[in-house]
Amino acid sequence: MLAINMIKKRLCGLVLGGLVLMVFDGCSSPQERRLKHAREHAFISYWPAQGQGLRLAVKDNIDMKGRVTSAGSEYVAKHSAPAVRDAPCLALARERNVQIVGKTNLTEFAVTVSGENRYFGTPKSQLDGKGDVIPGGSSSGSAVAVATHMADVAFGSDTGGSIRVPAACNGVYGLKTTFGLVSTKGVFPISPKHLDTVGPMARNIGDLAQGMDLLQRGFAEKYREAVADKPRARQITIGRLYLSGTDSAIDKAIDAELIARHFKIVRLSEGFEKKWRAAEKDGKVVALGDAWYNDQKYANQKGVSLLTKLVLAKGELDYNFGYAGAVKRKAAWQRELRAVFKRVDFIAVPTLQGLPPKMPFWGSDVVFELRVFEMQNTVAVNYAGNPALAIPIAMPPQGKTTPVTSLQLVGPRLSEAALLNAGRLIEHEN
Repeated sequence: MLAINMIKKRLCGLVLGGLVLMVFDGCSSPQERRLKHAREHAFISYWPAQGQGLRLAVKDNIDMKGRVTSAGSEYVAKHSAPAVRDAPCLALARERNVQIVGKTNLTEFAVTVSGENRYFGTPKSQLDGKGDVIPGGSSSGSAVAVATHMADVAFGSDTGGSIRVPAACNGVYGLKTTFGLVSTKGVFPISPKHLDTVGPMARNIGDLAQGMDLLQRGFAEKYREAVADKPRARQITIGRLYLSGTDSAIDKAIDAELIARHFKIVRLSEGFEKKWRAAEKDGKVVALGDAWYNDQKYANQKGVSLLTKLVLAKGELDYNFGYAGAVKRKAAWQRELRAVFKRVDFIAVPTLQGLPPKMPFWGSDVVFELRVFEMQNTVAVNYAGNPALAIPIAMPPQGKTTPVTSLQLVGPRLSEAALLNAGRLIEHEN
């Protein structure tokens, strides 16, 4: 009888303890609960910062000594040895003893764009305040890590928009760097010979500049010089590119922002729009073709998702029926951009043609991935090798919410410092 009473007391204690936890959890605000939920899948490996200083997160397709580089894949995570050395792009962070707080989540092999990862879990964007919209890919975890204040700067990779798209889906800043400026050695390959880049993501331009200074030695001085050279927006000429199919409310919000900051604005021609469209098409063929060429060894492995296998299969078709011609046409597109940049400092175009869509209840599939792929205005930039900056732009309030879109500023080669200065001029007024 005594034993039964002791068991009853224990059960009562457990029930009461659970009720207390429920009450205390219920006291947290809806925003706090959503933030906690969003943080759950931002990292594949996370180790909280100790003390003060810049907190850096690193996408888990970048080698870090002593840790397995998963590339967002169950198969790679289970069948790969830990990296024997850091990727060279981490050298400055190591040299300066920057606190690395973890390896961030991503879409498998960084080849899909919704941000979904069914094995490691999908990071949650808080852009809509509900966690319903896609986080964007492939650097989904990097974007969510900085958006939810788990890191000050995150490194991502960008082959066709993988920094700028998640930046747009999470209301943060993302810099796609000039092709070849930052080493991609030790980065899981998609298109190392044509499109792959590494760049920083952050909540503000100041942190983004610090992140870039960890990727390019001497960048801080280049940025100071760019600010001193053109401290006011009216000294900068923007070539405004309009693309058919873009949500008119997004175009209006971007135009209003540029006009309010007093940039000089030149409308680019419909002829240039057609060339941009052709470059987007060719860039996608190169991206998917190279994804298959470099990662085809995983195409039939157990543990690789069906979605990834289908993307690689599409890449095989592109590689065999269009890749060579697309690569040949790249030089002509680069010449076209050089001609435009003789007349303007930057090109302005929405990062996405619409607001980020909601993730389907059943998760992503090939049709949904293709839909998001067609929304992005980013691949033509990778195809040329130029740098580009994604900048969050507030739209007019809709009821209790304020939608946020993203402006993409494209610059000439090696214009990263000038791009961040232009971003500073927009951010300063927001």
